[in-house]
Order: sequence, then C-alpha cells, then structure tokens
Amino acid sequence: MLIVGGNDETVLQLNRAAFAVIPAEKELVIIPGATHLFEEPGALEEVAQLATQWFKRYLHSSIH
Repeated sequence: MLIVGGNDETVLQLNRAAFAVIPAEKELVIIPGATHLFEEPGALEEVAQLATQWFKRYLHSSIH
C-alpha cells in the first residue's frame, strides 16, 4: 500500500511511478490536503487507520 499526501505533487508522481511497476497486490491511497509528512490535523491518524486495515486484510490470511 502506498499512501501519499495529495498536496505533495513530487512524491505523488514518484508513488504513481512505483505503483506502475509493483507486480504484487497493491493500492495507492491519496490523502487530500496532506503533505508527505502528514502533519495536517487528522492526516496521520487517517494514514494509521488505512495501514491497519491493509495489514489486517493481507497479513491475517498469511498468518493462519
């Protein structure tokens, strides 16, 4: 999972390029109004929630 702030065009372009060549299960999530450090109110919490959901979805099945 690639999570990127919508206000950081350079990092967004880099993530889109990486996304295009990753051969595995993948998802690109853009956090509107955020920069690459996710310092905006609520942005880091949203990133943590998204990452938690991703790991629960994909690691849970590989552990059992």
